[in-house]
This record gives sequence, C-alpha cells and structure tokens, in this order.
Amino acid sequence: MKFVDEAKIFVQAGHGGRGCVSFRREKYVPRGGPDGGDGGKGGDIVFRADRHLSTLLDFRYRPRHLAPKGGNGEGGNRTGRNGEDVVIAVPVGTVVKDADTLNIMADLDHDGQLFIAARGGIGGKGNAHFATATHRTPRFAQEGMPGEEHWLILELKLLADVGIIGKPNAGKSTFISKVSAARPKIAAYPFTTLVPNLGVVSYGRQQSFVIADIPGLIAGAHTGAGMGVQFLKHVERTSVLLHIIDISEEDAQGAWKSYEEINRELAMFDAGLAKKPQVVAIGKADLPLVRERLKKEIDIFRGKGIEVAVFSAITGEGMDGALRRIITLLERNAPPATEH
Repeated sequence: MKFVDEAKIFVQAGHGGRGCVSFRREKYVPRGGPDGGDGGKGGDIVFRADRHLSTLLDFRYRPRHLAPKGGNGEGGNRTGRNGEDVVIAVPVGTVVKDADTLNIMADLDHDGQLFIAARGGIGGKGNAHFATATHRTPRFAQEGMPGEEHWLILELKLLADVGIIGKPNAGKSTFISKVSAARPKIAAYPFTTLVPNLGVVSYGRQQSFVIADIPGLIAGAHTGAGMGVQFLKHVERTSVLLHIIDISEEDAQGAWKSYEEINRELAMFDAGLAKKPQVVAIGKADLPLVRERLKKEIDIFRGKGIEVAVFSAITGEGMDGALRRIITLLERNAPPATEH
C-alpha cells in the first residue's frame, strides 16, 4: 500500500431543514391555528481514529465530504428528520488542521477518538412558533441554518515510543528487522526506506515498545532536502531516539561530525526534537574497518559525556545492550501514572 501522510480535503456539514408554514384544517375547528413543524438539523462531519488504518491515501482520491441536510418541517407540528452524520475514519495519529490558518483543530492520538470537524445547521422554526395573541395566523417560517464548511489539512504522525534516526544506509532498517517483525526494504543505496516502518519490540517478559524506522536524514533535511520535512514530523511523537551512526565507509566523516549534523537538522526543524533523549549507537560492528575506528570514536563521545552503544545487527553482537539502554530511557521518561 502506498504511504500517504498528508492530504487536503473539503468538508461541509448539512444545512438545517426549512420550517413549515401550515394551518390546521379540522371539520369542527373553524379557526384552526398554525401547525407548521420545525426543520431537522443537518448532519455533522465527524472524524474517528481507527487503529486499523495506516495511510491517508483514500483522501487523495476523495477530497470532498458532504453531510446530508435536515428534512423540512411538515404540518401537524411534525419536525423534519435530522440529517445523518458522516463519520470519516482516519488513522490513529492524524492531526486535523485548518487549511487557512494551519491551527491545529484536533490531534486524534488514540483509537476510537471522535472529533466533530463541521457541525450541521439548526433547522428553521415552523410557523407554529410565531403565533401570538395579536398575530394568530403567521404565514412565514424560518429557513434552516447553513452547515459549517472548512478546508482542512490532515497530517499523519506515526505513534511510536522510539524513533530510529541517522543518515541513509546507517543500518536503521536492518536493526528494526532484527528486533521486531517489521520487514522493511533493505538495500545498499541511499533512501532505501521511502516510508516509515513500525515494529513492536518485545523485551523480557512484560516489556515491549513500538519502534519506528525513520527514512534517512541528510544536511538540509529541515528545508526539504532528501526525504526532508516529509518525515521529520514523525519523530515528534517519540519519547526516545535511537541515533545510529555509520563509520564503515572509507571516506566516512567522523562519528561526532555525523552526530552533530543530524542533531542540527532536528533542531532546525523543531528545537524540541534535538532535546529528546537519545541512545547513540555505532552499528556494523562486525566490519573490520569499524573495529579499527571504534576506540577513537568512542573516546571522542566519552570526552563529551556521552556513552556510545556498539552493535552488529548481522551477528547480534551488542543488540541486547542497545535494547537495555532504550528500555532504561523509556522508563526514565515515562509519564507519571494517573491516579484514579
């Protein structure tokens, strides 16, 4: 399935139904009064978060969503039928924004959450409401109120506890494939990962977390270079970042420079991202060139007060230690339990 994480749509709630102009006509009631009923309420446009959905692709092909109008009032004080609500299912993690102001209207971050994006118009009052002692035969009624309408931007942000960041070909996809059931595409060329991949990691008897493999970042990502801002936003919801650094290439820049470059891109996109807790790791430890360079690179980080995990996703060496560090940071940064 093609992954689409942003869509622009138009929603319009139903108009309220017209009030009715009607008078009683009964055989033994010579002066029957007004009995026009009210119009029904227009249908609402409602978003519902659904954990079974994973893309906004459908909205690219169906950008307009209209709710039915309310029924018109009828004689005998009969109220028109209310228009049915239109319930639109979206993936959990969808943010609804006003397309004009870009203000966030809703953040649908848990399954089953509802948000009324456009409210239906109120039905007009029938002429029975307007009868008075001096005006017993009103021959007018109200029109229904128009329903709300908006242009909206839907933006999907993946919900993951841990986000794996790093440059293209750093080994992020291989890591997630080894620790979870996710099966991302893996190849030796830049931007193999074109969509974020989610996996569930089980560690120990009761500990588990959701991990996301974020497409590789390069210099200028915050301005849209490479995969750019298209996927940087998926890092926003994570609690912990696993920063994988690759020093396996002959012409590779130092690990510290790579670390600084990626964190600079995070900070330029959103200052809060660079402040997220990180497990810094050097991968591909099974390669001879990496082993040659490890001590020097680790000493540089240690001098900056940062401990570096070392692992090989191919041989499994160091994987358990990296996972333990992730679990420790997740527990340290877990939100406090809510008292009931």
